This record gives sequence, C-alpha cells and structure tokens, in this order.
Amino acid sequence: MADWMRDLAVGQWYEMGQGPVEVIGIDVDNEVVLVQHFDGELEEFDFDAWMELRAQPIAPPEDWTGAMGCTREEVDDGVSDVPRAGRWDSALDILDQRLN
Repeated sequence: MADWMRDLAVGQWYEMGQGPVEVIGIDVDNEVVLVQHFDGELEEFDFDAWMELRAQPIAPPEDWTGAMGCTREEVDDGVSDVPRAGRWDSALDILDQRLN
C-alpha cells in the first residue's frame, strides 16, 4: 500500500482548494477515490489524480447541512418526541414504545 493511502479513510474530510470534501468511498481494485463536496455534488478521482490534488486533511465542518440542501433552521431533529434510554434500558424496549 502506498504511504499516502495510510491516512485515506471513508469519512475523512479534505480541503482541495474548492471547498471541503468528504471521502465517501475508496475502490482499491479500480483505484478510485469517491468524494462528496459540501454542496452534495459527487466526484471521483483515480489514484493518480488524487495524489496530484495534494488534498489536505481537515476537521469536519461544524455545519453538516450543506450536502442536504437545507439550512440548520429547516432541520427538525425530532429529539423532543424520542423516548430517552436509561442506562439499563433495552433498545428493543424503546422500539416497542415507539410502535405502540
């Protein structure tokens, strides 16, 4: 495995000079890196092109709504109606509560 691939992982964010991108797939057999731009656009790069980009790892953006095409204000997280699990509650018990 090439040294540059050691840090490459699905879920890692990179800056390529065009804004942040997240690696959403790595196809080693076909030598392709699939990324999703912050605005939701998908793009793939062969390994040679990826190396030429010299993309730099960055922290994930705090505002994760870009790829969803909405603003934070438009997102209803629905947390208020979700039963809270206690430390010893079974996930199946909570599911039963939701279904009944």
